Amino acid sequence: MVDGGLPAHLDGFVRAVREAGIPVGISAAVDAAQVLTVVDLLDREQLRHGLAAVLLQRAAQRQTYDVLFDLWWPLSDRPAVPAEVDEDAPAPEDGIPDADRQAALAAELRAELLRRLLDGDEEALRRFARMAVDQLGQGQPSPSGQSFFSYRVLRALSPDTLVSQLLDGLLGGADRGGLAEQVARQTVRERLAAFRAAVEAEVRRRSAAERGRDRVARTAVKPLADQVDFLRAQSADLAELRRSVAPLARRLAARLSAKRRLGREGRLDFRKTVRASLATGGVPVVTHHKPRAVHKPELVVLCDISGSVAGFSHFTLMLTQALREHFSGVRAFAFVDSTDEVTRFFSPGADVADAVQRIGREAEVVTFDGHSDYGNAFGVFAEKWATAVGPKTSLLVLGDGRTNYRQPGLPVLADLVRRSRSAYWLNPEPARLWGSGDSAADKYGQVIPMIEVRNAAQLAEFVTTL
Repeated sequence: MVDGGLPAHLDGFVRAVREAGIPVGISAAVDAAQVLTVVDLLDREQLRHGLAAVLLQRAAQRQTYDVLFDLWWPLSDRPAVPAEVDEDAPAPEDGIPDADRQAALAAELRAELLRRLLDGDEEALRRFARMAVDQLGQGQPSPSGQSFFSYRVLRALSPDTLVSQLLDGLLGGADRGGLAEQVARQTVRERLAAFRAAVEAEVRRRSAAERGRDRVARTAVKPLADQVDFLRAQSADLAELRRSVAPLARRLAARLSAKRRLGREGRLDFRKTVRASLATGGVPVVTHHKPRAVHKPELVVLCDISGSVAGFSHFTLMLTQALREHFSGVRAFAFVDSTDEVTRFFSPGADVADAVQRIGREAEVVTFDGHSDYGNAFGVFAEKWATAVGPKTSLLVLGDGRTNYRQPGLPVLADLVRRSRSAYWLNPEPARLWGSGDSAADKYGQVIPMIEVRNAAQLAEFVTTL
């Protein structure tokens, strides 16, 4: 029988996981309670993996989950001082300056860290990290109330400078430059990353004890990749977002393929139906239809690649590349204050990062000062590629709609929308900002459906409706 306080604690943990953006249904929460009855509650890692197995659906959610798990299921409060550390060190009143004492302590712990990294015992490394935070991580409290900091520990121990010694220890007498060194370097990277993660987890644990677990969770947990705002995405976020593009393109392909399969039959073929009914006494038991002419999906993407929407344009160009691998009728156009077709940069198998760099160097998207000019960009597109948009074409415009107080080109855009089969504008800015300052999004929204797409989750929702 599980202790009465444990279900409430588990409920708080499940709520925190759900609030972090990881969908957890009632059945998964029930399964999590069942996990507590079958795993060894004294084995923290067994509990971690058991709950992850029932609460998570994607590997990308694991980092967020681990941060929350460390806050809700912290290490025990048993002393974490390793036997090798001298517990009879001189007391502070021995006359030795604090700076010298700290330097000696850091040197001693640094030597101990080298031994722990060479041993590769993950549990011992975590407990050493806890002890290092206790002795080196405390500083003056910040305005938020935090008094332990991971950067103080990492600066004092400088684990990255131990790479050469770690390689010597792992390789032994083996020659450098071969496969053995590559394996050893990968092992070193993994162990150093594990130590840094353990230090950060311990700092979060202590901060949670000082400031409250819920408060720390709101600031320590990074948004999931599909919830990161495009306009604030960093390079690491874009790398994770790149992995979500292919599934989005496959979903879009599957939906369009299903529509084509369901719509293969065209209008009723009256002559064949009447002829077939003669065999059943004139009753049209079986109807015949004329074959429907199925056209290949045609998509035109018109993308603002100015600096203000760099993260968003990078992601949407990745989506364009993925769509080109599924459909032959995808054409991409980029603009800043002029427009150029960039489809040629997205040949099947091309690297998206290289394509984006080539667009910046080779595409003729800047004519004047390099600031967004939607009116001129739309005009150039309509003049040079008037036939690109037709009755079978879906038009996607991607940008924030900020015109730098220049002409928005509404008549040209309205004509493009009228000639297209369907048209949508995806805007990475929050809807509450549309129409503020130099934003013409509210005006554009009168001639084309304006959809807020600030992250990959919203884009995935849009894809299901395209």
